[in-house]
Amino acid sequence: MQLSKHQLHRSQWTILYYLYNHGASTAVEISHYQGVEKPTVTRTIARLEESGYIEQVAGKDKREKPMQLTELGTRVYEEVRVTIDQFEQEVLEGISEEEQQETIRIMEQIRNNMLK
Repeated sequence: MQLSKHQLHRSQWTILYYLYNHGASTAVEISHYQGVEKPTVTRTIARLEESGYIEQVAGKDKREKPMQLTELGTRVYEEVRVTIDQFEQEVLEGISEEEQQETIRIMEQIRNNMLK
């Protein structure tokens, strides 16, 4: 996939994406977003931290460990975003904006039905 060009896994990308768009967040917040267990996110966070893409920031209390993108993490996110945007343009060629929005709506409804 497109992420391998940047030596990233999907789980790593979703964390970079989340932090870029939501700012400093805890592993619990990220795990809720991804719909996975906290230990899974914690392992991925550790790898991203080792790579220098994210860092801990001071939380409201000592038990809380929010993470945020580093300068390098922000640069990597923006580079990968360009690759993904180009890929999305290619795969969505010939599909109207209305058709794309309807597909998104249908997929959201399927997801909501599955979570019931």
